[in-house]
Amino acid sequence: MNAFLTRNPTFCLKNQIFRPFSSHKLSPRRSNKGLANTLRVLNLVTPPKRVTDVKSRQSHLRLIEDMLENDATIPLGHNSATLRTTTEMTIQSSVLQMEQGFGVDVFFLSQAVSSCGSKRDFWGGIQYHCLALTTGFIANVYVGSSLISLYSRCASLGDAYRVFVEMPVRNVVSWTAIIAGFAQEWRVDMCLELFHQMRGSDLRPNYFTFTSLLSACMGSGALGHGRCAHCQIIQMGFHSYLHIDNALIAMYSKCGAIDDALYIFNNMVARDVVTWNTMISGYAQHGLAQEAINLFEEMMKQGVNPDAVTYLGVLSSCRHGGLVKQGQIYFNSMVEHGVQPELDHYSCIVDLLGRAGLLLEARDFIQNMPIFPNAVIWGSLLSSSRLHGSVQIGIQAAESRLSVEPGCSATLQQLANLYARVGWWNQVARVRKLMKDKGLKPKPGCSWVEVKSKVHRFEAQDKSNSRMTDILLIMNILMDHMSSLNLQSQMCEEENIWLSQC
Repeated sequence: MNAFLTRNPTFCLKNQIFRPFSSHKLSPRRSNKGLANTLRVLNLVTPPKRVTDVKSRQSHLRLIEDMLENDATIPLGHNSATLRTTTEMTIQSSVLQMEQGFGVDVFFLSQAVSSCGSKRDFWGGIQYHCLALTTGFIANVYVGSSLISLYSRCASLGDAYRVFVEMPVRNVVSWTAIIAGFAQEWRVDMCLELFHQMRGSDLRPNYFTFTSLLSACMGSGALGHGRCAHCQIIQMGFHSYLHIDNALIAMYSKCGAIDDALYIFNNMVARDVVTWNTMISGYAQHGLAQEAINLFEEMMKQGVNPDAVTYLGVLSSCRHGGLVKQGQIYFNSMVEHGVQPELDHYSCIVDLLGRAGLLLEARDFIQNMPIFPNAVIWGSLLSSSRLHGSVQIGIQAAESRLSVEPGCSATLQQLANLYARVGWWNQVARVRKLMKDKGLKPKPGCSWVEVKSKVHRFEAQDKSNSRMTDILLIMNILMDHMSSLNLQSQMCEEENIWLSQC
């Protein structure tokens, strides 16, 4: 890995150590008083004698009360009656054990909260949070870390951060848990700020801390910060860890530095199937279809068994490269290697056929699928129909997608445009009235670019950027240049397609 620095002499010169970012305040939650009083399990919480930090306990009580008052924070689909009944029975059993003198220890609570996090069981996690208060284990660092992971996985990042702030003692597990939580939301700025604070507390990060940090850089496209994290990894001796190298390959691939990803791949001492998958997917994302296929064949020669993710990367590369025959061959060979095709694999074949203009074949492929097609598959056929001007198939695809995902504003907008192209104005009026009545508007597209280690985000129809005048000036120059190359009509057509998508 030192050779990597030699090959990139300016890699670590400017940002060898993370600089502190400005503080970030989390927006307060909207109070909702409509939640039934029966949900207030706080009434069952009695002050335990073993809790010495009264302020910390009161803060946790306010946190739980806020979560219960705001029913929007309870994720739907993860709190079914069966799941909640099972959790309540487990907690009742725990309380019974306490009454019989068996007690509930830190290990049990930590494992129970972690189990709720794995299941996204928000309701059960709140009850174990209350149980931690009654037993006095709320101040334990492992229980607190498990609560941070629970609320992060249940899309309650603000609650996770409040638990983190209230922890009297923090270790590398708790710091890593909150960094991983912000990484899930691609909040690279907050991840770096927390990492800087962690280093200031004389704690040494572990390999999972760095994989979480690299994940945040990857998701936000922050290549500069990713390089800085790589420098820290080398300095602290984590560059030989397999999981770290896999995360670095993914980060460099997603951030556009495919050559750096390949360099790390070629210089790895050991590789697993994740390593091969990550590099193949990186090639596919960059449109390097032949390189992805060659790497897949090399993987097979070395006796590494491919899995579903491997084939997804290969099929994606065939899709981007327009390799219809090869894509079909690889798809048909999945079962021979013990891999059952999933919806994502079927979606790749539909998109592969659609991009090649084989719309009838794509439609027949969907109709003959052994599993029910989802909205993504119909959306792929819809996009291909728009690309190749097949209005009838496009209308069928849009209507089928709306039957699966009725609230998709972009699909409704595209359907109205397709109806207009064939002169079905009554249908156009019906769809537009439906969108107006439901208040549906297409989600604006967005893009971002990194300049001097800062990520600048741009959203369609958003003119709040302070340098909007300069941006429009450059846009006009580019449009004039495209007009001189007779590319203006093509640009307008692609712009209309882009604006109509989610």
